Amino acid sequence: MTQISGVILCLAYILGLLSTAISWGSYAAIAVGIGAAVVIPRFWRVGPKAGLWLIAGVVGLVATLYLQVQTPQPAVNDISKFVQADGTNQEQIFTVQGKIVSPPRLTRSQRGQFWLETTQLEIKGGDEAALAQTVTGKLYVTVPLLQVTGLYPGQVIAVTGVLYKPKPAVNPGSFDFRSYLEREGTFAGFSGRLQVISTAQKPQWGWWIIRQRIVRSQVRWLGSPEGPIVSSMVLGSKAVDLPYDIRDSFIQVGLAHALAASGFQTSLILSLLLVITKRLSSRAQVAWGVSALVIFLGLTGLQPSVLRAVVMGFGALIALAIKRKVKPLGTLLLAATLLLLFNPLWIWDLGFQLSFLATLGLLVTVPPLIKKLDWIPPAIACLIAVPIAASIWTLPLQLHVFGVVPLYSLVVNVLTTPLISVISISGIISALTALIWPLAGSALSWLLYYPTHWLIVLVQVFSQLPGNSIAVGTISVLQLLAIYGLISLVWLQPWWQRRWWLAGAISFTLVLIPVWQTQATVFRVTVLATDAEPVMVIQEHGQVTLINSGNADSVRFTVLPFLQQQGINKIDWAIAMNSQSSISGWLEILKRLPVKNFYNHVALESDPASNSKILKAVQAHWAKHHFLSVGQTVTAGSTTMQLINAQAPMLQLEIQGQTWLLLGLKPNQEHKLLTQLPRVQVLCWSGEVVAPNLLQAIKPQVAIISSPTPDPNTVSTLRQGKTQVFFTGRDGAIQSTPGGKFAAAIVASENRNSLL
Repeated sequence: MTQISGVILCLAYILGLLSTAISWGSYAAIAVGIGAAVVIPRFWRVGPKAGLWLIAGVVGLVATLYLQVQTPQPAVNDISKFVQADGTNQEQIFTVQGKIVSPPRLTRSQRGQFWLETTQLEIKGGDEAALAQTVTGKLYVTVPLLQVTGLYPGQVIAVTGVLYKPKPAVNPGSFDFRSYLEREGTFAGFSGRLQVISTAQKPQWGWWIIRQRIVRSQVRWLGSPEGPIVSSMVLGSKAVDLPYDIRDSFIQVGLAHALAASGFQTSLILSLLLVITKRLSSRAQVAWGVSALVIFLGLTGLQPSVLRAVVMGFGALIALAIKRKVKPLGTLLLAATLLLLFNPLWIWDLGFQLSFLATLGLLVTVPPLIKKLDWIPPAIACLIAVPIAASIWTLPLQLHVFGVVPLYSLVVNVLTTPLISVISISGIISALTALIWPLAGSALSWLLYYPTHWLIVLVQVFSQLPGNSIAVGTISVLQLLAIYGLISLVWLQPWWQRRWWLAGAISFTLVLIPVWQTQATVFRVTVLATDAEPVMVIQEHGQVTLINSGNADSVRFTVLPFLQQQGINKIDWAIAMNSQSSISGWLEILKRLPVKNFYNHVALESDPASNSKILKAVQAHWAKHHFLSVGQTVTAGSTTMQLINAQAPMLQLEIQGQTWLLLGLKPNQEHKLLTQLPRVQVLCWSGEVVAPNLLQAIKPQVAIISSPTPDPNTVSTLRQGKTQVFFTGRDGAIQSTPGGKFAAAIVASENRNSLL
């Protein structure tokens, strides 16, 4: 097989996997192959014949079928089958037995998490007697943090608690927990407490034991967070419990790659090893190199980015053994194909995609950049060219997924690359030393304290600068393909290489013009899916009103991702209906986004503690603070708001001819509200019991309940009155559509996926 034939078949396989994004992708793959067989030989007479193009079409078709076969599906007795159809098992208590298959990790909610391979399920509670079942399948288990101390893979345990099915993304821009678990071959989650732990002897060997030995050695004298950062650079962040605030700061400034073991560490290991073994024969060098890569792979685990780098490293070692010059692009394509043959689901793994694109950028874009920077010293030119090249190839995908541009990413990467290099090389040496003598590994790690500390300081300084990340909104697939088409033209075509600035300007326009048009024309009301008070976002021609924030977790995982997806970088009007319960959320909002006008209804005399914190945060971020009194009207664009009751509280809004009522109920207050309630079209509250006479007085046409478990009697009363009922726990975020209609985020997402 010629090289060009191999390239075509590898690309056909990868493009076939990508075509599964659309329901008719398998037909498209074979159709493209037939079309290429008919058309291309007529214009490329010295190129591959029609037969090869037909084979490529068949390869693409087989790739789509292979991915479908490899997509995990729950077995007949999978534990997820025991979750009720509506996803609620609140009255049932389950006891699950099984074997731990991963080291415990720390979650953001400060609970311990591990994966459990299940063997037996016992159901208790409800109307059913205790029933034991033999089950299969893997569970995502969370338990109190103290209970995971001492747990290890291979241990047989029992856990008692609640079994649930993961939900899809319930808010635009939020994390899709269901898809994440399905990629791991898991279809249910479990939250509970450990009940029984086997007394079997702890194993003396395992990759996780070696990782644990290295991490403990490096953390012993370095402390936290310096120790975990060094370990992350050696083993990858998935093998280390790195503090989430540090992890978020690195991601925010565009340094997430520094905490992920990947090609950078692989190249350092091979370079260092080849220098050490330069006096040995090429066969011995290859043997040492292969051993080092296998050990590195075992330590980091089967992460897609690490596997890609290791396969490319093997290619370089093979070229050394047969004394032939390696072709990096061919090696990269072969590595991607082999990995996707091993696990075709990685085609949709964001880490794999970014790793592949960043490596491609380093191979094809760094050399011309260094050539253009020949007026500065080569070392500095390389320092500048590497982050620029990686950013050019990865930024479009990041915009498609996150919709955010880390403004200082290039500057931070240039400034931190020397520190990251020193920490990574020295961290690898200390890790190897720790395997032999942990105390010596700790001593070597201690020497990295100041470089690691300076790195943390640099990251924190840039993460706190105003405008450290700019939200432009997520771009569409068509925009993504168009931008990568332009980047490829600059790479492949001399005419475009001379006019790279034109390609950049067109790409810039492709991103900003749709964003500007959307911001200038959109009018949308969104009630986000949260577990407590209703959180509402009103977008009107570039102006944004945020009513309520929820707690700090709601802001981090719901409000901010939604605002980023929409390309929102400021809030014009912020309304706090209950500043005491959501103070942590508002402090997070004020820290991350500029707020022009901040309103809350609690007087300083009645709640000085909450208001002093809010006032300090508002003043520190240059926002105008206003107290909202009962009966006062606030105009936010074309929307008018009036606080009707401060104790409940109750806020009335006039939005494009519709009257909305945001209701915050407290026990025994319904009778006080009857004389104050207006007739409204849309009622929104957090799901507490509402008296029937109160609903009769309001008579809403639409009810939006911000709760995963609304009161069933209240829902029944609303439906009897022919009210259209949404509740965010089932439907996800609720958005208004033109004409005063409403759409649920989960339904809209499923419809989009079906179209794809």
